[in-house]
Amino acid sequence: MRRAIRWLAVLLLLATGAPVGADEPAEEAQEFHLVIQNHRFDPTELVVPAGKRVKLVIENRDATPEEFESHSLKREKVVAANSTITVLVGPLAAGSYDFFGDFNPKTATGKLVAR
Repeated sequence: MRRAIRWLAVLLLLATGAPVGADEPAEEAQEFHLVIQNHRFDPTELVVPAGKRVKLVIENRDATPEEFESHSLKREKVVAANSTITVLVGPLAAGSYDFFGDFNPKTATGKLVAR
């Protein structure tokens, strides 16, 4: 009887779709840095790995706030003056993703290139 109960327990676990390796930590996103200074992004082109989740660390060194915005990345986040934010994106398909500073769109521009 105990053997039948054990088999039933194993079958129930398999039927619930419990992920194999659920105790393993998720892959950590690789970190990339952008700086806002003089109402410009530096670097203006940032190459990131395609197919991977990435963490953008955006530091605003200006005395005024800026907004990191990207229609193609579907992200929009204000970066207060003299502060840093984190934006998670991806995994991204290979290609180019434009971003801009919504408060200074003529000068604060750039792109993420996933390869």
